[in-house]
Amino acid sequence: MEADLLLIPIDRAGPEPVLRQVYLGLRRAILSGAIPAGGRLPPTRALAARLGIARNSVVAAYEQLLAEGFIEGRVGAGSFVSRDLPEPLDLPPPAAPPPPPVVPHAGQYGAAPFNTGRCTLDDRTLQVWRSLTSRRLARPDPALLGYADPSGSAALRGAIARYLRAARAVRCEPEQVVVTAGAQQAIDLVLRVLLRPGDAAWFEDPGYPAVRAALAAAGARIVPVPVDAQGMDVAAGIAAAPEARLAYVTPSSQYPLGVVLSMARRMELLAWAHRAGAWLLEDDYDSEFRYAGRPLASLQGIDAAGRVIYVGTFSKVLFPGLRLGYAVLPPALLEAVRSVRLLSDWHPAALQEGVVTDFIEEGHFAQHLRRMRQHYRGTRDALVTALREHLADMLEVEVPDQGMKLLARLRPGLADQAVAEAAARRGVIARPVSPMFLAAPPIQALMLGFSGHEPGSLRWAARELARALA
Repeated sequence: MEADLLLIPIDRAGPEPVLRQVYLGLRRAILSGAIPAGGRLPPTRALAARLGIARNSVVAAYEQLLAEGFIEGRVGAGSFVSRDLPEPLDLPPPAAPPPPPVVPHAGQYGAAPFNTGRCTLDDRTLQVWRSLTSRRLARPDPALLGYADPSGSAALRGAIARYLRAARAVRCEPEQVVVTAGAQQAIDLVLRVLLRPGDAAWFEDPGYPAVRAALAAAGARIVPVPVDAQGMDVAAGIAAAPEARLAYVTPSSQYPLGVVLSMARRMELLAWAHRAGAWLLEDDYDSEFRYAGRPLASLQGIDAAGRVIYVGTFSKVLFPGLRLGYAVLPPALLEAVRSVRLLSDWHPAALQEGVVTDFIEEGHFAQHLRRMRQHYRGTRDALVTALREHLADMLEVEVPDQGMKLLARLRPGLADQAVAEAAARRGVIARPVSPMFLAAPPIQALMLGFSGHEPGSLRWAARELARALA
């Protein structure tokens, strides 16, 4: 019986030739019993297509295995695992698999007040969205209903590149954009390409728990780098791990503290990446919503050495159910990330891509952002007013100039996790900040979302939070 098509991780940027990676992957599968004795191997053409590599590499790997006695060929039938395998003398004893990383998600998906990452469903946007979707379906393009480019449609990548150049000063061409199922997939793809088990990766301390889990899943050695009023302390990162392979950073609005990475720190970070040959993963997760002053330019836009990978998302600015994000990649990483994307889920949802392209190109996206900035500024102010009215003696509110959430520091003696549990019993999601710290001394604070919630709901939640703290 033919074995299922194998998923062999291919690292085009690594030191091992692709042929060698295919050979070793097949050899491991045979010796581990994943392909049993007598099992049929996939046809070379099918396996090459699945791995996104040249067929010659797969053919050469099969020939090597045949010469070593791992497989045997049968005329007209294909290649099969030998029933008389050589002894695997050079295999180390199997190691116990590490426990899977725990991704915090309790309450993440609910509509309860103060929950973060939520979007307001704007009536005008929904009306336009229905119209654009109906128009696409009325004149269906066969290309939108079949298999597509793993990087995303050329039209959407062009629209994203033009938007980022104008709004975020990102320096990119459409060919550098890879469309993904949200920012989290973009980050995961990059980590899978760049990191090998044991590679050091800088991580903001405190930082975004889902990315910490993704780094752990990639086998990275996570190096916590403290954050102060100027953002990530680059000097501390260099002292801790000057040879790190990658640094994850949220320079426009640090998660969760909300501070902005200063220009001096940005230049210091770029200089280190250039010297060390390291990569910077810039997560620009909510920069569209700035309420005072000009929008902040991206870190990628001032990178002259091509070391920054820029990640953004439509999930925060339109609606999370869209599941559409993107990465802007340096040319050296493009093909490797495209190949890994092909192995994970082939390509984005093409019909949704067409609607988003029309939404951007016809000016609806810019209008939507203007309405949402005004609306979220109003909900932010309503929340700040309510917190100061009901909780002035229990917490200190930091009013953000950007984003979809705010930080409320608790008075001494209050523990954020205990407060969060008490609030949850009253139907309020108040996310504790202290668990987001790794090595730095934690602060006791709550992260409260104001986007996607109406002012009346936020005022009610502030009163309930006060009762929970009483």
